[in-house]
Amino acid sequence: MIPHDVKQSFIEIVGLENVADSKASQLVYSFDATPQFQSMPDIILSPRNTKEISAIVKLCNKHRIPIVPRGSGTNLSAGTTPLQGGVVLLFKHLDQILEIDEENLTVTTQPGVNTLELTKAVEAKGLFYPPDPSSMKISQIGGNINENSGGLRGLKYGVTRDYVLGLEIVLPNGDIIRTGGKLAKDVAGYDLTRLFVGSEGTLGIVTEATLKLIPMPESKKTMLALYQDMEAAARTVSTIIANRIIPTTLEFLDQPTLKVVEDFSKIGLPTDVQAVLLIEQDGDKETVERDIQKIEAICKENQATDVQLAETEAEADALRTARRSALSALAQLRPTTILEDATVPRSKIAEMVQAINEIATKYQINICTFGHAGDGNLHPTCMTDVRNQEEMERVEKALEEIFKKAVSLGGTITGEHGVGAMKAPYLHLKLGEAGMNAMEQLKKAFDPNNIMNPGKIFAKAERKRIVVSHE
Repeated sequence: MIPHDVKQSFIEIVGLENVADSKASQLVYSFDATPQFQSMPDIILSPRNTKEISAIVKLCNKHRIPIVPRGSGTNLSAGTTPLQGGVVLLFKHLDQILEIDEENLTVTTQPGVNTLELTKAVEAKGLFYPPDPSSMKISQIGGNINENSGGLRGLKYGVTRDYVLGLEIVLPNGDIIRTGGKLAKDVAGYDLTRLFVGSEGTLGIVTEATLKLIPMPESKKTMLALYQDMEAAARTVSTIIANRIIPTTLEFLDQPTLKVVEDFSKIGLPTDVQAVLLIEQDGDKETVERDIQKIEAICKENQATDVQLAETEAEADALRTARRSALSALAQLRPTTILEDATVPRSKIAEMVQAINEIATKYQINICTFGHAGDGNLHPTCMTDVRNQEEMERVEKALEEIFKKAVSLGGTITGEHGVGAMKAPYLHLKLGEAGMNAMEQLKKAFDPNNIMNPGKIFAKAERKRIVVSHE
């Protein structure tokens, strides 16, 4: 419970209209897109500027009140669930693109700006912001920064971290700092900008960001390669990269996913093959044409049964949209859909997919796999029912085996979804005890009172999915 005098102080800071603590409001912000993680916040605040955020944080730090910054709630690792109650901080008033600087190729934005809206705004200037998480129609830039979001274009262009040049941050004691800026070079001290990107709101609150832009590619082509052999598809991925061709997009969908996505999108995707690769290249026209021809030849040399080139941008966009809709399509099959995230070296993709299928058979659960084949980031997705406790126990055992397999192949437990609460029990598999201790020391240095998104990243035990009700 928030003490009455503290609540009154919150009202004085942000105004009565920006304070909510009804049961209905608490319920709305008690969960994100992660199945079976839920906890009620005590109060929801919508500050109007950085100064108000600083005042809120100072008050929370003084009274040891947990505070969870939240974007649109598309998080898939329970990163924005208020597991210890306290304050959920919304950014609906900090939703402005402050500047598009065409001379320095940057955009300065507040954290509540919608990702797709920012992308469209810079494209209207002939510029390009490459990070494109599948949630981009819904997600906010602040959430993308907190989670270091990836996307379909990550192979060629990198992820959110690669485009964050500078940040304005409110620290856990309420101090306001600025990191980086519109600079091509800056080695003045520790790289705090990169430290905060992907920190999941556990070290501070991002209130403004300066992001790098690049010129818009002049040409783009999209193709679909069909395979009856999973290993042949994986081998194609490695061969393309080995030939020093870096496509914009190199996506993988297995047959179960294809069937569901086609039922959902009805755009004519093939469902009689074992796997498809969705491949896209952009750049100048000559390079794109040359690369696409080489890629088509490599696909055929590696047993692709057919290679289909999108004839129009509408066809290409339909393919991209179908891939982005994979989660929505799969979510219609069962009451609970668990979209997972594990990354392995490209050369291990076929082995990892085979392992996922074997694990699914072992535990008698239904898993479809798709993902970013070009960077080894796979999304095994389990369709289940949270009300079936016995089945959920099998699901948890299967997921743990998948994470362990990924690490054993030189991979990691998460490529783009973050650790949050869901992956916290498994982080030690990747980092080891010494790595965990180093991260915990960083957390204590920035946030000694542990008010910033507590319960995330650092797990005390091998616990699994939880549903808690904060009183």
